[in-house]
Order: sequence, then C-alpha cells, then structure tokens
Amino acid sequence: MRKLLLASAIAISCAPFAHAQTELNAYADKDGYLDVQALTCAQLANTFQEDANYLTTWYSGWYNGLAKKHYANIARGKEAEHEVIVYCKANPETKIIKAIGIVIDEMRKKSGIVLSK
Repeated sequence: MRKLLLASAIAISCAPFAHAQTELNAYADKDGYLDVQALTCAQLANTFQEDANYLTTWYSGWYNGLAKKHYANIARGKEAEHEVIVYCKANPETKIIKAIGIVIDEMRKKSGIVLSK
C-alpha cells in the first residue's frame, strides 16, 4: 500500500499541468467560419484532440487538393498529423499553416524526397 501511494504521488507530481481545452468553434467568426491561415499552433495545441484531428485532416485535404493528388496514405497522414501537433506544442506562436510546411519539408528530407524547382 505504501509503495502504491508513493508511486501515485510521484506520478501526480511529474504530470504536466493541465490546460483548459478550448472547442475549435471558439476560434470561428460570427458566421461560424475559421480563418485556417490565421490559426496558431497554440490554438491547435489547446483544442480538444478530436478538434485537432479534424483540423489537421482538413489541412491535409486542402494541401492534397492544391497538389491535385487524389490518394491518401493513412499511415503517413497520421504521422504528419502527430508531428504537426508535437511541433505546435513546442512552437505555440507559429501559424499552423507554417508548421505544416515545416513538418512536411522535414518528412520529405528524412525520406530523401527532393523537389525539383
């Protein structure tokens, strides 16, 4: 019992401070629209996980549409989503749109993908 109490106390003291989660719609304008180019990493990192997942999926579709791609690599998409969220937690002032570009560039670099100019 004593070990359990000690382990619980250590776990609680090592846990990060919880931040209040904000619904994604709190960032919408009066008509319910989100300016996806203005959202910051702090807003992404501080929203509910379901909202963060939704938003990163939306961005993925947007980027793939711009590139005229009509395929999805689920595993790579989930990896990119995770990396964007990790990046955003470390860089809260960065716009999400910029964070996505940084993460995609880094993933390309790691995979040896070189874009022609």
